[in-house]
Parts: sequence; structure tokens; C-alpha cells
Amino acid sequence: MTTSDLAPLEASVASAPRRGGRPATGRRSRVRLAPYLFAGPAVVLYVVFMLIPVLYAIWLSLRAYRLQAGGTFGRRVEVFVGLENYIGVLSDPELLASFGRLAIYGLIAVPLTLGLALLFALLLDVPAVRAKRFSRTAIFIPYAVPGVVAALMWGFMYLPSTSPFSYLTEQAGWGPIPFLTGSGLFGSLANIAIWGGVGFNMIIIYTSLRGIPDELYEAARLDGANELQIALRVKVPLVGPAILLTTVFALIGTLQLYGEPMTLKPMTNDISQTWAPLMTIYRDAFLTDNLPAAAASSTILALGTVALSLLILGIVNRKRFGARS
Repeated sequence: MTTSDLAPLEASVASAPRRGGRPATGRRSRVRLAPYLFAGPAVVLYVVFMLIPVLYAIWLSLRAYRLQAGGTFGRRVEVFVGLENYIGVLSDPELLASFGRLAIYGLIAVPLTLGLALLFALLLDVPAVRAKRFSRTAIFIPYAVPGVVAALMWGFMYLPSTSPFSYLTEQAGWGPIPFLTGSGLFGSLANIAIWGGVGFNMIIIYTSLRGIPDELYEAARLDGANELQIALRVKVPLVGPAILLTTVFALIGTLQLYGEPMTLKPMTNDISQTWAPLMTIYRDAFLTDNLPAAAASSTILALGTVALSLLILGIVNRKRFGARS
């Protein structure tokens, strides 16, 4: 049988359907569509619940309400004003003051949260430590408490009439502790965030520590390093990406401060309606019915959050890759 005689047979075999009567081209097309089918629901949810609201907020921030003649008192119409809302927001003294208070709050909450999370993770990673599972659970449990519940619980412990701490200081003759007045308010609010956020960040860092090969620790011990030196010179540098991740999370959480001061507001006169930036946005949107200004403030806050996160990531990556080069 010659090659020319085999040609029709090969052509018929190639065109014959595969097992089950389905051609190979149909199977290949389904394989190509599979990633898009799996990603489709996530893309739809992102567009509907994330992208469209963001675009609508930006569009709304470029408009404003104006009164036009008509009827007895006139009527309110929506007009395009460009960047007028952004200029008004950036020149609002109450919003700028709220960002200043937020900066003080962040300087207290972020370093203490990350420092305690790193400390607990390092302690739990020491081989001689006992009851690791119980300790991890006990440290993580506050994160599972809703923020409003945590704020109410700590609020009652801050009030002079119900605070056990103020009771002890009053019995000692020192008077109640000013948890909710003056400069003590910043530490009180930061304490709620620290209490609830340490466990979450600790789990991230501890998981990163568990991924470090034991051979590195054994080599360091053979070189005469103790556990403290291993922690500072081996563990901390290797969990740098986890620390960076928790830092970004902590900064984003700081910029989104709202629940704690809003919950403690009825308990003290030192928390105003514009104490935090999100509280100012809430006032503009729902109390003064100025949705365009609230949208402009929200857009500025979102852009600031993204810019700050990218700045931190850029600085860390530049130091890391610059040192390697």
C-alpha cells in the first residue's frame, strides 16, 4: 500500500468524531471558555457592586444642587459644577481638622497594633512555648467581636460611673481616669482598634513564620545564635512581606475609622459630628443632604488611601530591589 493510498484513510480518521460523537474542536472551545466562565460571576459582582458605584460617585461629585425660580419657594435642580466640590472640600476647615485627628490616632494605633502582632507571633513561634493553640485562639478572639460591640464594651469601661479602672483610681484618691476627654480620647479610641486588630495581624505574621524552613534555624543555632538573635536576624527579615501587608491593612483601617467614635459619641462631648473624615462625609450625605460634597470627600479619601498604599509599597520595593542590585 503506497502513501497515496493512505491519504484518504488518514483524512477520514482525522475528520471522524471522537468518542461519544463529539468533535475535538468543540472540546477545545469549551476548554478555552472555562476560565472566562469561572471568572464571569466575580467580574459581574465587581462591576455591579464596585465599579458602577465608584463611577457614579465620581459623576455625582462633579455636580451640585442649585435653586431656580419656580413656584413659591423655587425648586432645586442638579447642575454640573466641575471641580467646585473638590475645592470646597479641600478648603473645609472641619474636614482638614478631622484628618489631623486621624493622623494622631493612626500614630498611636498602627505602630502598637503591628508591634504587638509581631511580638505575639514571634513568641508563639518559639519551640519552648506551651499551649500555642490556646494562645492563638485567645489572641484572635477579639477580632471576631463586631466593632460596634467592642466599642460599646470599652465605652462602658471608660465611663467614670461604670469604669473598673476609674473605680480603682478613685479608691486610691487619684480621681477618675479621663478616658473620654482631652488627649486621653485618642488613646481610648486607639485601644479599641488595637484590641481588635492585633489577633488578625498576628495570624498573618505567624502563618508566614511557619513557612520558614527549619534548616535556617538549625544553621543559626549551630553558629551560636540564641532565640532572640534568631528572631531579630532571621525571622523578622524573612517575614518582611507579611509585615508590609499588615501595615497596608492597618493604614486602610485607620483611614476608614468611623464605628468607634460614632459609637462613643453619645458618651462624651469631645467627639463632634466631624471628628473623623468618614463622620464628616456621613454628615454631608445624610444630615445636610449634600450628596455631591460627600461624593467629593469620598473620592478624595479613596484616592488618598490608594496613593498612600502605593507609596508604602513603592518605598519598600525600592529598598529591597535597590539593596539587591
